[in-house]
Parts: sequence; structure tokens; C-alpha cells
Amino acid sequence: MQYRTLGRTGIQVSEIGMGCEGFTGKTTEQVREMVDLMVSAGVNCIDLYTPNPQVRGDLGAAMEGRREKFVLQGHICSVWKDGQYKRTRHLAESKEGMAEQLRLLRTDYLDVGMIHYVDAMSDWETVVKNGILDYALELKAAGTIRSVGLSSHNPEVALAAVNTGKIDVLMFSVNPCYDLQPANEDVEELWADKNYEKPLVNMDPQRQKLYETCQRLGVGITVMKAFGGGDLLKADMSPAGVSLTACQCLHYALTRPAAASVMCGARSMEDLRASIAYETASDEEKDYAAAFAAMPKISWVGHCMYCGHCAPCPKGIDIASVTKFLNLCKAQGEIPETVREHYAALPHKAGECVGCGACGKRCPFGVDAAENMKQAAELFGA
Repeated sequence: MQYRTLGRTGIQVSEIGMGCEGFTGKTTEQVREMVDLMVSAGVNCIDLYTPNPQVRGDLGAAMEGRREKFVLQGHICSVWKDGQYKRTRHLAESKEGMAEQLRLLRTDYLDVGMIHYVDAMSDWETVVKNGILDYALELKAAGTIRSVGLSSHNPEVALAAVNTGKIDVLMFSVNPCYDLQPANEDVEELWADKNYEKPLVNMDPQRQKLYETCQRLGVGITVMKAFGGGDLLKADMSPAGVSLTACQCLHYALTRPAAASVMCGARSMEDLRASIAYETASDEEKDYAAAFAAMPKISWVGHCMYCGHCAPCPKGIDIASVTKFLNLCKAQGEIPETVREHYAALPHKAGECVGCGACGKRCPFGVDAAENMKQAAELFGA
């Protein structure tokens, strides 16, 4: 299992994480079996948006004696009321829910305290005005949570939140179809057939800006909806018109700037093993470029997808990483210090490019990689 640093938190998370949907409807023993498999495979990150006391209690029992092996992403404002899930913005309910969550999980802290499901700007304003954000910051100061998170499907809201500097972790829906859609307060619009009837070209710029802003500010992204609820894995269900494999979906999500871990909604041991298999998959199995290039009505022409087809460079330049750093600077209008340091650490710089053009010929999306190297060399001075 490969591990990544979750932004500025410094927390090490497994590339493959576990969404709590997989624990729903399971017996106590089945939950324990899934946790055992996670431990043996090195899967350490778990999202816990559901307030279902049965799920939380079973998971707490399964983790007892090995809590330190897991990074728990628990949700503030997700509570159990009258026998069902409720998203609340009432501070008292949120506090009661947090106390109940810790009790059931048999722990005294969460690694990430995630402000739950904020998709509208008006809702974000409520989170701020109602004291929810302040409460999360108080929990962090007390050590009850190690970092403050926010979950959203809306890049406009997510950008507003991360730009406050108070959000350490963003849980965001990332897949190649959602990434084409503009900001919307209705999550159902991300998958509406009418929005895919006309030709779509390249990633929505606000989503691109969100990922790049998170990278620049050190906000780690934990990914949800990487498989689009499973629809991306079926040609007849996918808006893209072609089916992708689990490995391709995972690799796409993990090659976005700031992405650290994908929360896979594995509903069975087989599903969980299939996601874990990403770690031993070949480059060919992970490669999504050919599938993307063949998608009807969708085009990424001229847009770097960081897919790595530009490699190998005869001078050893990591062209995808250089392009990512270049794009981060373009988005910011300056060279952030962290980007400058990461660029300086590269063993081979853009200035070493000899303009052979081999990288551009290999790019499935027609990106002028040599021009990007020229711009990067001028920008970074090397």
C-alpha cells in the first residue's frame, strides 16, 4: 500500500480508503472481517459520514485495540434522529452527535472532523453564522479532532471554504464526468442526462481551480464518488458512453492535484479487494488516457490530464509534474513558495528540454508539452 501526506495535516493516509457505505447492513462479524482485510492490506483511512449507531458501534468494536492503525474521518452535523439520518446545522445537536460518535467508536479523538455536506453558498454562510465552524476549530484546539474538514460536491462552495484558511481537508466528488460540470447547488445535476446531451470540452475551470488551490494551500483532498456510484463502470449507465475500470477511475482521482486518498464505497469483500488491487496493478491497467480519448461527445483536447503518456523524456524530465507546477502558478498569478520548493527538488528541470517533440507526439490530448517546458523554464529560471 502506498501512503500520501494529507495536505498540511502531515497525516499519512493510504491511497485506497474505505467509505462507510460498505459497513451498512452488515453484521458485527462481517464488519470485523472487512476491518481485518483493511489492516492486512494497509488500508488505514475510513470515512464515517453515516450516523447510524449500529455501523459506528460495530466499527468501534472492530477497531478496539488497534485504533492507532486507522485515520478516522468523522462528520460533524451528521446525526441520528428519530431512527434515521439527519443533516443538522443546530449547534446543540452537532455537539450531541459528536459525543455519541466518539462513544460508539470507542475513541477520544477523530483525525478529521468533517463539516458535513455543504453544497450551497447559503448553507456555508449558515455553518459560519451558526457557530459550526467555530465549534470545529474549538474541537481542533482541544485535540478532539486533529484537523478540520468539509465535504462538498460544489466547487464554488469548496473554494470559498478552503480560501478561509480554516479548512485542512476537503472531501470532494472527483471523477471524469463530474469534473466536466459547472458548479451547482443540486448534486443530482452532476449526473443528469440533459447535461451530457451536447458536446463537452475539457474540465470545468472552477473545478480545476479548486484542485490547484487546495494543492497551493496545503488542503488535502479525500475523494468521494470516484466511480460515480458504480455507473462509470458500466457503459450503459455512464454519461461518458464507455465503461471505465475501477483502476482507471482510481488513477484519475489520484492524479488530481492535492488528492490523497479515495474513499471506496466497497459493499463487499470482493469490492474492497478490487479497489486494493489498484496498488499492484500495472501502468497499462491504470491508464485512462485511451478510454478518455475515445469518449463520445467529450473531449479533453489541449488539456493536460497528468496521465504520464508524455514519458519517458530523453533528458529525464518529469513532464507531468512540471506541467502541474506550471499550472498551479498560472492559476495563482505568481509562484507560491511551496511550488517553488517542489520544483527545485526535481532532479531534472524544464530548462533541460531539447525540444525533441517526442512527448507531444505521445500525448493523447494534443498538449504542446514542449511549449509548457519552455514556459516553465522561463517562469522558474531553470
